[in-house]
Amino acid sequence: MTDHNPPDLTDDLRIHGAQPLITPWVLAEELPLPATQRRAIAGARRAIESVLAGEDRRLLAIVGPCSVHDPAALLDFASQLQSACASLDDAILPVLRVYFEKPRTVVGWKGLINDPDLDGSFRINKGLRQARRVLLDVATLGLPAASEFLDTTFGQYYADLVSFGAIGARTVESQIHRELASGLSMPVGFKNGTNGNIDVAIDAIRSARHSHWFPSLTKEGTPAILHSTGNPHGYLILRGGSATGANYHAAAVQAAATALARHDLPASLIVDCSHGNSDKDPERQAVVVSSLCDQMEQGQRAIRGVMLESHLRGGNQPIAERETLNYGQSITDACLSLAETVPLLEQLAAAVRRSQ
Repeated sequence: MTDHNPPDLTDDLRIHGAQPLITPWVLAEELPLPATQRRAIAGARRAIESVLAGEDRRLLAIVGPCSVHDPAALLDFASQLQSACASLDDAILPVLRVYFEKPRTVVGWKGLINDPDLDGSFRINKGLRQARRVLLDVATLGLPAASEFLDTTFGQYYADLVSFGAIGARTVESQIHRELASGLSMPVGFKNGTNGNIDVAIDAIRSARHSHWFPSLTKEGTPAILHSTGNPHGYLILRGGSATGANYHAAAVQAAATALARHDLPASLIVDCSHGNSDKDPERQAVVVSSLCDQMEQGQRAIRGVMLESHLRGGNQPIAERETLNYGQSITDACLSLAETVPLLEQLAAAVRRSQ
């Protein structure tokens, strides 16, 4: 690749074009959050905090597709998940996984916000509208939503609709993501690094508990330096790693709880049953669940939540024209089907009941 720019130019040499971006305030005016749903989201955040603090003995279960590509299928999944969990509400607090951004190791589809049409057209304004509309629909169902914050400004467009935030394994060492988490209004989970290192996630939790000044956008879309108060509700997510292997087993869970306590942090863990803990084999999520159930029944109180990647149909499929895709099947990481997931939730609920 050869550059062909005049030698005396120094600015925007590799920027091909620009488009106007809708502001968070305008989007919220177009798609406002009704008072009833706002109160429900605030209540869900408090309930999640209570579960993760060990005050509520239920188990947090964050369940849903690897990433959202079809809002209609996600809402179908959400409705069925909610119905399936109705008889488990004494033991399980279900939260819908609603991930709009997909971090890529090199390149690939970056998620619904960046490319809502799945065709490389990058209609980001359309993606932001779809993301906010999806979260409004989920809130109307009465189901709390969890989402990862990857781009540090996109949260201004929909964070008011999120009950649980996540900082991913690829960004947990990023200072700007730690600063972002310090100002988020919901509890936040920090995944261990992609290699399995939990210390970077514990450092992130500690950092996010402090006040920070950091550049971002206001709701009106103006660049500004924001001052956070610090977020006391940060939690460690164990997701396995390339160097350490799986970290859901008893010794790893206890080691993580001990490491948190050593820093005067609550010994409260969420275990991601997918990713490095399942070797990206969705069927192995059941193995992780069985181990966690055994640990809870044997008295391990640090396990306060789980994450499961699940969709209407199991497996995954390559990205194609939308009308040719299988309805309710992931186009990113392979998932368990909802039919396979419900028995795992029932198994977890039974373990929670027996451990009390």
